[in-house]
Amino acid sequence: MKSMTGFGRAEATVEGDRLSVEISSVNRKQSDIVISIPREWSAWESEVRKLVAPQVSRGRVQVQVKLERVNGASNRLNVDEALAGEYLQVMDRLAMKFNLPREVSLQDLLRAQGVVTIGDKEAPAEDLWQLLENNLKQALQAFRQSREREGEHLLQDLEARLKIIEDVRIAIVALAPSVVTQYREALRKRLDEAGLPLPMEDERLLREIALYADRTDLSEELTRLQGHIDEFRRLMGSNEPQGRAMDFLTQELNRELNTLSSKANNTAIAHLVVSGKTELERIREQVQNIE
Repeated sequence: MKSMTGFGRAEATVEGDRLSVEISSVNRKQSDIVISIPREWSAWESEVRKLVAPQVSRGRVQVQVKLERVNGASNRLNVDEALAGEYLQVMDRLAMKFNLPREVSLQDLLRAQGVVTIGDKEAPAEDLWQLLENNLKQALQAFRQSREREGEHLLQDLEARLKIIEDVRIAIVALAPSVVTQYREALRKRLDEAGLPLPMEDERLLREIALYADRTDLSEELTRLQGHIDEFRRLMGSNEPQGRAMDFLTQELNRELNTLSSKANNTAIAHLVVSGKTELERIREQVQNIE
C-alpha cells in the first residue's frame, strides 16, 4: 500500500552543470502529472512523462528538472550569426514593403530570440538524455520508497482503527439478544402501569414481541459489517492501488453502522455505534491519502 504523498530527489554534476530532478506528490482523486523542464529540453517532456506515469494511479505529481551552473564555472555566450542575418533580411524586406525606415540597433538584434544563448553551443543530445534518464530513475526510486514508507504508517493506523470497529461489532453481537428481552420487560411494565395486566403467554403479546424481534433483528447487518471489515483488510494487504475501493467501503461500513443504530433502538448499541463511526471517520480521512 502506498501513500499519495511522497518526495524523491536525485542530482549529478557533469562538466560544470548540475542536473537535479525533484518529484513530489499530493492528494488528488485523479492522476495529474505536471512537468517543469528547461525550455531547451522540452522535446524530452513526453519521455519524462512516460517514465513517471506508470508509477502513479492517482494524485498530483510535480516533476521539476533543473540545470544549473556550478559555482565557479564560467558562463558561455553563444551567438547564432546565421539567425541574426535572417532577422536583418526580414527587417529589410518589411521596411521596403511598407515604406518604413529601417532603424535596427545592435541592442535590438541581440535581444532577438535565439540570437544569443548561454551554455554549451552544441551538447550531445544522446548523452544529455542518458544523464536525465538516470537521474529521473533515481528520483523515482526515492519517490516510490518515500510513498511506501508513508503507506506503511497509514497501514498500521488503519488496522488499529479497523480493530476498534470490529470490537464494536463483537460488543453489539453480545448485546443484540437483550434488545427483545428489554422490550418485553418494558412492554409488560407499561401494561401493568396502565392497569392492563396480561399473562406473557397471551397471544397478542407474543405476536407483538415476535414482530418487534423481526424488526430489530441485526443479524444481516452484523454479517455484512464483518464482510466489509474482511474486505477492507484484504485491500490493505494488496500491492495494487486500492484507495478508491477503500473509499467506497467506508461508505458501506457507515451505512451498516447507521442501520444497526436505527434498527436496534437501544441506548447501549447506539453508544457503541457512535464509537465505531468516530473511528470510521478517521479511517475515511486517512483513505484520502492512499493511492
